[in-house]
Amino acid sequence: MANTTITGAQAVHGQNPQFLVETVVRNRIYESTFWKEHCFALTAESLIDKAIEVRFIGGVYGNQRPTEFLCLLLKLLQIQPEKEILVEYLRAEEFKYLRALAALYIRMTFRAVDIYELLEPLLKDYRKLRLRDMSGYTLVFMDEFIYSLLTEERVCDIIMPRIAKRSVLEENGELGPRKSRLLAAMEGESDPELEEKQSHSDRSSRSESRSTDRSRSRTSRGSSRGERSQSSYSRSRSPIDGCSRYVSRSPSRSPSRPPSNSVIRKRR
Repeated sequence: MANTTITGAQAVHGQNPQFLVETVVRNRIYESTFWKEHCFALTAESLIDKAIEVRFIGGVYGNQRPTEFLCLLLKLLQIQPEKEILVEYLRAEEFKYLRALAALYIRMTFRAVDIYELLEPLLKDYRKLRLRDMSGYTLVFMDEFIYSLLTEERVCDIIMPRIAKRSVLEENGELGPRKSRLLAAMEGESDPELEEKQSHSDRSSRSESRSTDRSRSRTSRGSSRGERSQSSYSRSRSPIDGCSRYVSRSPSRSPSRPPSNSVIRKRR
C-alpha cells in the first residue's frame, strides 16, 4: 500500500505517474532506507521540510543507490499534488533544491506550453547546485539544470517524456516568441528586473553617501567649534599677555627716604 499511487490520480502521458520512472530505478527506490523511513505518509505540505534538507540533486550513485532527490520525486509522482502547489514550490527562491525538484516534476508531467512558460523564467537563476552521480560530486548551475530539462532526453538518470519543440508551438500560435536578455541589451531595450536591481543599488549607494556626508559635516562642525573655542580662549588670554609684555622685569625702585640723623652728623 505504501508504494501504490494515490486513489483518484490522473494518468500522465497515458500511464500511471509512477511509471514515468524506470522499473529498475523505481524498485531501488522502494528498497532504499530513505524511502522506508522518511517518505512514508508524506503529503504535499510535509514534503517541503524533506526537500529543504536535501543537499544535492542526481539520480543513482555508488552501488546504484538512489539519491534523496530522486526518492522525493517519486513521492511527488505518487501523491500527485495540484498545479498551484507546484507553482508555489517554484516561487520559493530561498530553497533552491525544492525549486529544482518542482522543475523536474513539472517537466515530466505538465503540458509542453506550461513547461516552457514555467521553466524558462528560471533560466535567470544562476545559483550553484551540487550534482551527485556515479563519478562523485560536481557543481552545476540552476540555469544549466533547467536548460537540460528543456533540451536533453535523460536527466538525473530518468528518461524525459517527449515534448514539442518551441518553434513548433510558436508557429501554431500557442506560445509567444522568447525574448532574449542579451538581444534586448544589444538593441538598447531596458529589462525591468535589471532596472529594479539598479534602482535598489542606487538607493543603497545614495543612503550610504548621505550617511557619509552627515558624518563628515558633523566632524567638520566639531572641528570648527574646536577652532572657535581655541581662538576665543586665545583672545581672552591676549590682553593679559599684552600687558605682561610691557611690564618691566627689573626690580621696582622704592621711593627715596630722607637720610637719617646719624648720617648727617657724620657729614658734619
